[in-house]
Amino acid sequence: MKKFLWVLFTILVTISISQTLQAQGFGCDFNIDSGQWEGPDGGPCTNTIITAVPFLRIIPEARSGAMGDAGIAISPDANAMHFNNSNLAFAENRIGVAATYTPWLRSLGLTDVYMAYLSAYTKFGDKRNQAAGFGLRYFSLGQIDFTNENGETIGNGRPNEFELTGAYSRKLTETFSVGVGAKFIYSNLASGQSVGGVDIKPGITGAADISFTFSKPMKLGGMEGRTTTGLAISNIGPKITYTNSINKDYIPTNFGLGTALELDLDEFNSLTFALDLNKLLVPTPPIFSVDDNGNLVDQDGNPISNDGDEIPDYKQQGLVGAMFSSFGDAPDGFGEEMREFMISIGAEYWYDKQFAVRAGYYWEHKTKGNRKFFTVGLGLKYSIFGLNFSYLVPTSNQRNPLDNTLRFTLLFDIADKDDEDL
Repeated sequence: MKKFLWVLFTILVTISISQTLQAQGFGCDFNIDSGQWEGPDGGPCTNTIITAVPFLRIIPEARSGAMGDAGIAISPDANAMHFNNSNLAFAENRIGVAATYTPWLRSLGLTDVYMAYLSAYTKFGDKRNQAAGFGLRYFSLGQIDFTNENGETIGNGRPNEFELTGAYSRKLTETFSVGVGAKFIYSNLASGQSVGGVDIKPGITGAADISFTFSKPMKLGGMEGRTTTGLAISNIGPKITYTNSINKDYIPTNFGLGTALELDLDEFNSLTFALDLNKLLVPTPPIFSVDDNGNLVDQDGNPISNDGDEIPDYKQQGLVGAMFSSFGDAPDGFGEEMREFMISIGAEYWYDKQFAVRAGYYWEHKTKGNRKFFTVGLGLKYSIFGLNFSYLVPTSNQRNPLDNTLRFTLLFDIADKDDEDL
């Protein structure tokens, strides 16, 4: 089992320190008749977007984890720090705290790999129209035995990563809020080791989030309800490296758009439907092949680097340029751009605001990662305490680190006596 983690670690480090491109799309051919790139099976060409520090995009809490990972526009608690910090301004309670423990790779028998997430917020200002939030995410990869190219042990370590986030949100009107966040990111995969004579050091960078929420009460068929729409652009930050190399890797800057409909069926029963769309704002790798001289060239026959530094041109864009180009740089055109969207659908039923049942589905195209799974979960709430559980059921041949895993979140919500008057 430890060998699996070593393989995982090697892949992550190789991505970050390689001086030549580990090309995407090998084995793909251009079909002149259809005008599209095709894989060996005649289907779309596999061209997955790879980033460093992917742990930033792991859903860190059990409520959304039970709703197909949908969380941008659902009723906010402290975990809105991950999805959409502008939504905190619409939180019902003055103070909220959440703590989540997520076992990782339990289906492989590992017990020392996990993610822990702690988040909190407090509301203040006139009519409590402002909120400040805090989030801490810690990802432990367990103990790993390091080996050289001959398989000989050269030491061991405990790779880990963490993210520290602060956020501020404010209602600009009774129905519209804006939020901003800043985060510090630390990734220590193999500090003190070396690969191919290159010394490994921790990767350190920073990032920002910006988000918007529109939430408005409504009526549907005589039932009271609320519609909410959220837009969140997260992890806006510079590239990261684990060495002194100038060949740095993008972090997972993400565009998220979510909507939710909440309905009070009667005095005791309520129902929520949620839909999230997510897309990485990271350049799509061109499809590369080998020319007659044995050199890597893109789909137009151009070298991977036109300036001769052997760093692929698509990896040398600036932060803002990379974000905008990610909407129109897919080698297979508009169709491939649409395949880069990930879809989350979720539903939540509450009885008397004390007992919840949740379910959802997550979909990702087979050429972009092929993650497809159902999720289910339960929620309990008593006084200021809440407890959420979620369970993931895979529906594709793609293994998921959360297979056969139960994760849980503990929440505390504190309201003042006069909150109902605000």
